[in-house]
Amino acid sequence: MDSMRSGCVANNPDIDTSYGYVPSEAAGITFIALFGVTTLLHLGQSIWSRQWWTLLFALGGLTEVIGWIGRTWSASCPYNNDAFLMQITTLIIAPTFWTAALYIILGRLIALSGPHTSPLTPRIYLIIFCTCDIVSLVLQAIGGGMASVASSANPPEDTAAGTNIMVAGIVFQMAAITVFCALFVVFIQRVRRAEKTGQGVALSRGTKILIAATSTSITFIYVRSIYRTIELLQGWDGYLITHEPYFIVLDGAMMVAAAAVFNVVHPARFLRADVDGSLAGSKY
Repeated sequence: MDSMRSGCVANNPDIDTSYGYVPSEAAGITFIALFGVTTLLHLGQSIWSRQWWTLLFALGGLTEVIGWIGRTWSASCPYNNDAFLMQITTLIIAPTFWTAALYIILGRLIALSGPHTSPLTPRIYLIIFCTCDIVSLVLQAIGGGMASVASSANPPEDTAAGTNIMVAGIVFQMAAITVFCALFVVFIQRVRRAEKTGQGVALSRGTKILIAATSTSITFIYVRSIYRTIELLQGWDGYLITHEPYFIVLDGAMMVAAAAVFNVVHPARFLRADVDGSLAGSKY
């Protein structure tokens, strides 16, 4: 068994894998390609715009690529422990890079449209939500590592502690996203009210498109967070975690869509610099 977990052994129907199935090689290659393209585009867009905070999109994409390489590796070596650890620790934390970027976008939209459009200042948004992202990332990484090591042990050990920590990280992230969504709705409502009354800065069509893109991307990420939370609450032998099609659609596809939205509607292109006076050093 130790040689199976450290080497590359073909699937044996009589021996369960850590996944509960053999990952699809076709799905792995497809998502490596999709995330690879969006990541390279984000990298190029960040260099072109010199808005280095937008590298968060590329970092999230790179993390996804690494995770899907692990799953593709598992397609050929389904019992390999390194491949399993590689994919679970990266794919569980990848969205935190995108949510951090979304928090920054909202802060800059508030700075652009005026302080009257938000109950919090852009700087407070960054402090609160980026701190939440860091806490979530640490919890998910630690919990994922503990649970996967326990499940891959020979004989398998109790995964409850690691799973609970990982679930806590995902639930914490989902709670932060929920609060963010609520504040984002407040922002949109106040922007519309200000436009009707003629108060504040009139937002350009491009900025409105960016607001719509942000709403779309956060929706994809939120759907993924709900899926992941339910999946892990069911346990490592649960229905969702042992059926790959759910993972492909509700994790992989959701995150590709969330990333691709900002390839089309990149913040550096759709935000204006001349009215961004609240965050020093901003240039769009």
